[in-house]
Parts: sequence; C-alpha cells; structure tokens
Amino acid sequence: MNSKYKIVFAANLILILAFFAFSVVQKEKLIGDGSEVLLRLAPADPRSLMQGDYMALHFQILSEIESPSESGYIVVKVGGDKVAERVRVQSGKDVREGEIVIRYKTDLGRLTIGADNYFFQEGSAKKFENAKYGLLKVDSEGNSILVGLCDGDRRLIK
Repeated sequence: MNSKYKIVFAANLILILAFFAFSVVQKEKLIGDGSEVLLRLAPADPRSLMQGDYMALHFQILSEIESPSESGYIVVKVGGDKVAERVRVQSGKDVREGEIVIRYKTDLGRLTIGADNYFFQEGSAKKFENAKYGLLKVDSEGNSILVGLCDGDRRLIK
C-alpha cells in the first residue's frame, strides 16, 4: 500500500470514529439533560431465541394515533407522576407551555419512537414481566432515548 492510500484510509477512519464519538456525546447529553417521561406499555412478546432475553416494546400512546403520517410529533403533557398523556399529533415541533414533543416515524409499516426493544441479562426476565412503563429521556427537538422500564408504581426496575 502506498502512502497516498494510507492517508486516505487514515482520514476515513478518523471520520468514522469522529461520527461515532459525536453520536455517543449526543446520546449522553440527551440522557443528562432530557426531560423524564413515562410512557405506558402495551403487551408485547418478551422472548427471542436468537437475541437472548429482551422485551419487545409497544407504547400505548402510539396506538392512539389515528391515520399517522410517515413521521411526525406526538405532543404530550407530563403530570407530577411523570406519566405522559397525549394532547395531539402534529407535523412540527412547536409546543405550548407545559408540553413536550416526542418524534415518531414509520418503520416497516409500524409506528416507532426509536425504542422498540429492551434487552436485559439472561435469566432476569421474571422481574421485567411486571413492567408497565418505559422511562424515556426526551429533548426539546423530540429526540428520545429509552433509559429503563418501570413497574406499576413508576419505580425503575433494576
């Protein structure tokens, strides 16, 4: 390999690593600064032979969207218990006082907010069977990240 190809290879490697580092920093910022929101879970199958133990998540709030577009925003209000209640669905990020937007999209014909599965250590499925809420962190742009599952008393399952 001549030096020209080595330079191109090194530059591409640096760009790829920078992209991943930027992505990690964005997620960490979202976890640190995002608003906590609890979304009610709808029943889903918690097993996968190929992937190990996980819970396939379906959020009840997505079932409440009638005639969804390819993507958009769910506007929610969060009470003192941090549980989100749907206010409306819209195409933009604009909100009123006390409202939060959560971005949704259609993925393979299914509505998703990005967090479709929750993986946990093999053999610990029993404690996650009683999960009633998904705990998300949401930023002002509507980006969300799943940080855990909560029980019926809204306590984080560890």
